[in-house]
Amino acid sequence: MASAAIFSSLRRRSSPSLEAFLAPVDLPNAAVLEALRAVSRSSFSGKNKKPPSFQGKNSRSLIRKINVISVLLDALIELGIPRIPSTLFLCLKELYLLLYRSKILIDYVNGSSKLWLLLQSHSISGHFHDINQEISTLFDVFPLSEITTLSEDVREQIDLLRKQSRESKLLIDRRDECLRLKLYYFLNEFEHGRIPEMNELYIFFVEKLGMCDVKSCRSEIEFLEEQIVNHDGDLEPCALVLNGFVALMRYCRFLLFRFEDGDGDLGKWKHRVKANGLISREIADTFVTTPKDFCCPISLELMHNPVIVSTGQTYDRSSIARWLEEGNSSCPKTGQMLVHTKLVPNRALRNLILQWCVANGIPYDPPENSSDVCTSARPSKAAVEATKATAAVLVEELANGTPRAKTVAAWEIRLLAKTGRESRAYIAEAGAIPLLKLLLPSTDAFAQENSVTALLNLSIYDKNKSRIMEVEGCLGAIVGVLRNGHTTEARENSAATLFSLSAVHDYKKEIAREDGAVEALAGMLVDGTARGKKDAVTALFNLSTHPENCARMIESGAVRVLVGALEREGIAEEAAGALALIVRQPIGAEAVGKEEGAVLGLTGMMRCGTPRGKENAVAALLELCKSGGAAATQRVLRAPAMASLLQSLLFTGTKRARRKAASLARVFQRCENTSLHFGGLGLGYAFARGNAVAAIDASFAADVSMPLSISVPVL
Repeated sequence: MASAAIFSSLRRRSSPSLEAFLAPVDLPNAAVLEALRAVSRSSFSGKNKKPPSFQGKNSRSLIRKINVISVLLDALIELGIPRIPSTLFLCLKELYLLLYRSKILIDYVNGSSKLWLLLQSHSISGHFHDINQEISTLFDVFPLSEITTLSEDVREQIDLLRKQSRESKLLIDRRDECLRLKLYYFLNEFEHGRIPEMNELYIFFVEKLGMCDVKSCRSEIEFLEEQIVNHDGDLEPCALVLNGFVALMRYCRFLLFRFEDGDGDLGKWKHRVKANGLISREIADTFVTTPKDFCCPISLELMHNPVIVSTGQTYDRSSIARWLEEGNSSCPKTGQMLVHTKLVPNRALRNLILQWCVANGIPYDPPENSSDVCTSARPSKAAVEATKATAAVLVEELANGTPRAKTVAAWEIRLLAKTGRESRAYIAEAGAIPLLKLLLPSTDAFAQENSVTALLNLSIYDKNKSRIMEVEGCLGAIVGVLRNGHTTEARENSAATLFSLSAVHDYKKEIAREDGAVEALAGMLVDGTARGKKDAVTALFNLSTHPENCARMIESGAVRVLVGALEREGIAEEAAGALALIVRQPIGAEAVGKEEGAVLGLTGMMRCGTPRGKENAVAALLELCKSGGAAATQRVLRAPAMASLLQSLLFTGTKRARRKAASLARVFQRCENTSLHFGGLGLGYAFARGNAVAAIDASFAADVSMPLSISVPVL
């Protein structure tokens, strides 16, 4: 497996065409010779190439052998095609494959990272040995005796080559092996909770491995992470061990080189973060639609601890627990009474969610203190200890470094917080949050942007939400960036941070009360970029789920902005969902009813929206009728083509849309003009179909649907 991994990895990195790995059977014999000579000369001449850091003896030995083969090829070309036996060309085609495999191996050694070559030392040495054996086998059957005019010196060189290849043994360089064992020694030290001395690490990484700057450290980290991603399980050492080495290298990068700017310009870092490697991969502009079955019907967010209630429905544990604590005894989704309140973990669904998150590169925080979470998702103890040490170094610099060093530290914390749940916990425990808060008002655009994005990434971990909210003035500083941030990305990430924090029910009201928060979100919904509008509308939706925020949403002008968003592609569904929540309150229904475009916008979505958009639109109209009184009901009733729209939903809508449409039609049946407007609708037939007349859900949140992006984007 390791053999296949090495060759497949290099093929991905160098991307030669398929024909490059096949014998040129369609070429004339003369072309075969020229192709062979070209491969041997271009790959093994040694000109303008640095000797490899490791596998030097094996590489030099193979290159010498290939140079001897080049002498033979030159001699055959000089003889001329007519004087070469036809049987020889069969061997030459085999030789072509052998040379190209040798080229792949040499290029792989030259192009791989130093740590990777050490870790793969035995495997790569085995590849060199295999090629030596193949050279011996090929020249054992090579028909040199049939070429009577071949010079004696060439014959002698080939005979010597054959002998050396036959007698060659597996060569593992003693120096390489000592360095490999030393690398594992450092990992073992972290495994046992011991941090190696700085001087010892300096001698190994700087003096012996030649990693002399920040750039070389980053290159090593990115290469190892690339191997983890490219070889899904087909890898030795395993990904768990490799993650430990990544954490070790990251710690050494900060310990040995502190906070040097390896590329000389922070602006270049911003460009690189969108262009290179796993460690700098950005997903801010890519919103992944969460599968509906993975979202809690109450919170509409990705479930982290799905549990099953007595009716067979699944909810996130925190959401259903809060529902039960509020005195409810029914199933929020079906309205059925719960036989008991026992919550059974849905392990199968949780594992599916975990697999989906891993496949899409989305951080997934498993339930706390859970013994049945997949152990493969947990880092090794060595990685944990190295990450703790790294977090401590970063926070120390954030506290005591120069202004430039603090900016770099915020950037690195932003990246480290992307690497997993544990990293987010250790960074916060080391005291990063109050220090990041101090950078939010900075006049340095990069310091501000990186500090708010670091807080966003830290907030994914549930315990960090409370840590952020408990830091005095931190919420206000985040809102300050939302209102007056120096860069678009800083403002957008502050909106996403508010969305993340508002996932906790108790914080929704506090966020809405923060001076200027709702107004700034509404402003972004009008003037922001596509991603900014998405962040703003999801944050407003989340705030709308708290009934006490209704007045604040009206006062801030958010209701008017949400009505206007009904006509904007990409955010209309979420806007309709937020309005459906707001109109449940009489003052909310009154405010929405006064907006001239509200009913037309919602009916327009019923006509042309997505299935989820139609669900939210009909739910909003139903609640508007229930809470807005007779005047609001008449406005909805007089909406153009309402009868046909309802009839369409009753037959073709989703289950929830049909249920809401049926309830809305019943509201109209109780109005004085029902016979005029719905006489030919055929509602009796429609209501008789299936469960179209099902009772309204006990929890309205289960009836508001929106296509969630990643709950919190990691940036």
